Amino acid sequence: MQVYGSFPSVRMRRMRRNDFSRRLMREHVLTTNDLIYPVFLIEGRNRTQAVPSMPGVSRYTADKLLPVAERCVKLGVPVMALFPSIEPALKTPDGKEAANPDGLIPRVIALLKKKFPELGVMTDVALDPYTSHGQDGLIDDDGYIVNDETLAVLERQALVQAQSGVDIVAPSDMMDGRIGRIRSMLEENQFIHTRIMAYSAKYASGFYGPFRDAVGSAASLGKSNKFTYQMDPANSDEALWEVGLDLQEGADMVMVKPGMPYLDIVRRVKDEFKAPTYVYQVSGEYAMLKAAFKNGWLSEKQCAMETLLAFKRAGADGILTYFALDAAAWIKAER
Repeated sequence: MQVYGSFPSVRMRRMRRNDFSRRLMREHVLTTNDLIYPVFLIEGRNRTQAVPSMPGVSRYTADKLLPVAERCVKLGVPVMALFPSIEPALKTPDGKEAANPDGLIPRVIALLKKKFPELGVMTDVALDPYTSHGQDGLIDDDGYIVNDETLAVLERQALVQAQSGVDIVAPSDMMDGRIGRIRSMLEENQFIHTRIMAYSAKYASGFYGPFRDAVGSAASLGKSNKFTYQMDPANSDEALWEVGLDLQEGADMVMVKPGMPYLDIVRRVKDEFKAPTYVYQVSGEYAMLKAAFKNGWLSEKQCAMETLLAFKRAGADGILTYFALDAAAWIKAER
């Protein structure tokens, strides 16, 4: 590194002295435009259910979701991501409820687009909330998650969501070739404006536990795992391979999941492809922080915003986070 002059001619603290000069040299800024708010849905009316492992997060019936959506709009959060908690009686080995045009997710999509057309709606394309075994795909007699047979179900699920008016489908299953199949299906059915955000580098992480509680797949999954289709946390080059394939197959956006333990992956993806790149601050990351906040060990606003800014600094164009509404309110209050 070249140093101009000798100390004390170079004083790095000069630009840190005042707020105005810190703002002048600030390299990255988090705005409400960077936020996607994940929400959990249940059947019925006038009900909310707290998720014990995710303090401050609840499951909502469709009518109870509407005020949350309205708050997103008022705060300027561009997108809400929907995740269902399906009644156990509707779960089957083949996850057929995922493609039910009258199911929970299609109905909520249609309601949101009617009430808040300006709010982007994103949906998960995966079978784990719908399968009795808790896996993201169909299984054979040996318990192996089969790839190509699963793709046919995912296509039907994505088509139903598109027909309901969704803006973004987000395949999170990690089956090989699913982006290409879904893109072809959307084009063939004239859904040429439906965007795909691919969960491209989704790791077999231990940070998903609270999410699986929230969607009700933890009990179904039991002691099984997802190592045969989600990525090994030890791998980095493989993430670039996955992202490249998804972009070739027609993804409009790619995602890295989880977030904070994989900042290096976010940076590599953005540097390599320059494509719209997103990151999911997952349930376990959120739960850890909330536990520390509750115990008074960390400052909630400062640390939550610091983690979100870290994603931007690493190269993310946007962040799925359960802090989205809080962050948007904090940002608005500072204007």
